Amino acid sequence: MDKLIKIENSKLNVDQLVVKIVSRMIGIQTMQTWHEHVRDSPLAEDLDAESLDMTEEEEAISDAAKYMTLMNLFEDKEEYEKCAICKIKLDKINKIIRKGNE
Repeated sequence: MDKLIKIENSKLNVDQLVVKIVSRMIGIQTMQTWHEHVRDSPLAEDLDAESLDMTEEEEAISDAAKYMTLMNLFEDKEEYEKCAICKIKLDKINKIIRKGNE
């Protein structure tokens, strides 16, 4: 009879453990879904940019990389007016970078 009681208690403990594990997994999945939704929001992008805490020079270098890439893409497509706009942006960025190195 004691063995039967121990088996019933073991089954109960296993069932409780299963419920806890499933609940935790559902909670994790829900949190992941929420995180993915929030992560892709414009507010999250702004907060990410703020958390980088970049200097003006670092931001200028980042922008320079962007406009250099765009200029190469536009040049390949022979969209020279867009290249000229990128060149103007790069000239302004270079002034910022030079000012930071002085």
